[in-house]
Amino acid sequence: MVKATVEQLCKQHTDLTDQDIQILQEMAFSLQTYADLSGSYMFIDCKLKPSNQAIVVAEAFPSGRTPLYDNSVVGKIVFESFEPGVFYSYRNGKKSIIRQAMTQEGKVVDQTVVPIKNTCHQVIGVLIQEKEVTPSLPDDHVKKFSVIPGTAEDRMMNSGLGVVSNLLMEMLILTDSSDRLVYANPSGLKLISEMSGHEEVLNQNLLDMLPFLRPVYEQQDDVFVFELTIQRKNLIVKKIKMREKNKPQETLLIIQDITELRTKEKELMMKSVVIKEIHHRVKNNLQTVASLIRLQMRNGLPIESRASFEETLNRIYSISSVYEIILTKGHADDDDVNIINLTRKICSTMVLNEYNLKVDLIIEPNGNKIITTSGKAVSIALIINELIQNALKHAFQGKEEGVIDVEFTVENDFVELHVSDNGVGMKDPKTSLGTEIIHNLVINDLNGEFLYVPREIGTHAVIIFPVGAEVEIFDEKTDHYSGR
Repeated sequence: MVKATVEQLCKQHTDLTDQDIQILQEMAFSLQTYADLSGSYMFIDCKLKPSNQAIVVAEAFPSGRTPLYDNSVVGKIVFESFEPGVFYSYRNGKKSIIRQAMTQEGKVVDQTVVPIKNTCHQVIGVLIQEKEVTPSLPDDHVKKFSVIPGTAEDRMMNSGLGVVSNLLMEMLILTDSSDRLVYANPSGLKLISEMSGHEEVLNQNLLDMLPFLRPVYEQQDDVFVFELTIQRKNLIVKKIKMREKNKPQETLLIIQDITELRTKEKELMMKSVVIKEIHHRVKNNLQTVASLIRLQMRNGLPIESRASFEETLNRIYSISSVYEIILTKGHADDDDVNIINLTRKICSTMVLNEYNLKVDLIIEPNGNKIITTSGKAVSIALIINELIQNALKHAFQGKEEGVIDVEFTVENDFVELHVSDNGVGMKDPKTSLGTEIIHNLVINDLNGEFLYVPREIGTHAVIIFPVGAEVEIFDEKTDHYSGR
C-alpha cells in the first residue's frame, strides 16, 4: 500500500523517473522502522513539477504514539515559507537542521532534513525527521491553560508580541468569528486603508473591505497559504485559525508583499531568454559559416587546399557542439557542459572523408563525468578536435585503417585527457599548427600542461589541467565511433 501511494503521487505530481520512484518506494517501505528506532515522526517529500512547492509522499510515526498532526499529511502540499529546510536540502543537496521549526499546522518541532539522491547523485526527494519540542501536557495542565482570560488580541497587545508585530514588515491582521477586524499591525492597517479606501477600518467586516480575501476565508483548512495578485501587488497570504476552548474562533492573517521578488524573477527569466537567444545565434552563425565553406568546397578546390578546409570545418563543428549541448538543456542560464558527451558529439560529427581511411574512435571515460563551464568547454572541444585531426593527418600514412583512443582520468584533483593512436607516429609533433593551437589553449585557457608520452607504436598526447569546475564521477561506458 505504501509503495503504491508513493508511485501514484510521484507519477501524478513529479517528473521523477521510474528508477527514482523505486528508490523512494524502498525508503518509504522502511520508514516505519526508522520512526520506531528514532522515536521521531518521519516524512518523505518530493518537489512538484516546475514549481516552488513540494508534496508529502510518505509518513510514519512511532508505534504507540499519537500522530504529530491531526490528519494524515500524505498528498499535502509543502510551502517553502513554512519549511525552508526542505527546500534548502533540495537545492544544495546538503543536510539541514532547524531547531524549533514551525510546521504548516502550527506545530513546533526540531526538524532534520536529509537529501535523497539517485545513482547519478541527483536529489530526488528529502527524508524529514521531526521531534515535537513541547511534549503532551497532562489534562489538568491543559485545563489550567484553557481558562486563561483574555482574547488573542488582548494578549498580543499586552505582551512583548505587540511591540514585535509593529516592527514586522509582514502584515498581521486578526478578525473575529464574524470576520470583523479586531487587530492589525501598522503594515496591515496601511494595506487595508490603501486597498479599501477606508480610513476607519477597525470593527469593520474585512471581506467587505478586501473582497479578494474571500477565497482564503472560504478554505476550511486550519492553515492555508495562498498567493494572489491584486492592484499590481503580489501577496502571499497565510491564514491560521485561532481555536481556543470556550472562545469564539478568530482568524489570523499573515500577509507578505513579494512584488519585488516576483519582479526580480521576471527579470531573471528575461535574462535567461536573452542568454538562450544568444546561444542560438552563435550556433546558427557557426552553421552558416560551415555551410559557406561546404559550398566553396563543392564548387571546386585545389587538391592541396581541401584538407585545410576540412580541418577548418571540424574546428567550427567542435565549437558548435558546445552550444548544441547547452541548448538541449531545460534551463537557459545553465551553461555547464558534460565533457564526455561533448567528446562523443565531436567524434560523431567529424569530417573524415579527406583522409580516405577507416578509423575507430574509442572514448573511454573510465567512470568519469567531467563538467565544465561553456567557456572552458570550447577550449577543450578545440583541443580534442586538434589532437584527433593531428592523428588522422600524420599517424596512418600508408595505412587503410587505424584506431584513435580518447581517454579521461581524474587523479588528485587534476583531469588528464589522453589521445593515442596505433599509427606510425609523428616525427616532430611540436612543429605543426595544430600543436601550436593546443599549446596556447592549454596554457592560457586551462592553466594546464601539454606533453607527448614516448611509446613504441603510434603517438600518445596528454593534456593535464586542474579541476576548476565541478567534477563528479558516475558510471560511463566505452563508446566506439567508426568512420570513413
